[in-house]
Amino acid sequence: QVQLVESGGGLVQAGGSLRLSCAASGRTFSSYAMGWFRQTPGKEREFVTAISRSAARTYYADSVKGRFTISRDNVKNTVYLQMNSLKPEDTAVYYCAADLIYYSSSAYSVRESDYDYWGQGTQVTVSS
Repeated sequence: QVQLVESGGGLVQAGGSLRLSCAASGRTFSSYAMGWFRQTPGKEREFVTAISRSAARTYYADSVKGRFTISRDNVKNTVYLQMNSLKPEDTAVYYCAADLIYYSSSAYSVRESDYDYWGQGTQVTVSS
C-alpha cells in the first residue's frame, strides 16, 4: 500500500511558476512509475506527465511540453512537478499517482486506469 500526499498548489498569475510535490509513504517507492494528472470541473481527468521508476524516461502531454518538468527523488520518496510559464488553462486540481511496475525500470503509462494509487489532489489556479 502506498499513500500519496500532494502539496505546493496555490494561486499564481499567468506566466508564473509553481512546484508541486508528492510525498509517498512506504519503502517501495522506487517500484512505482509516477504520474501527474489534472482535472477541471465537468471534465475528465487528463494525463499531464509521467516518469519511470529509474527516472530514465519521462513523457509529457503536448499541452505542457516545454513548460512542465517532472522529476523524482527515490531517497526522499517524492515526485515533483515544476510548472513554468503557467497559463489560465492550466487551472485544475492536480493529482499524483503511482503505477506498480515490476517488469521494467524504464516503463511508464499515460493511462489513468494503469495507476494503482492516487493522492487527494492539490488545487492550482492561474489568473489572467
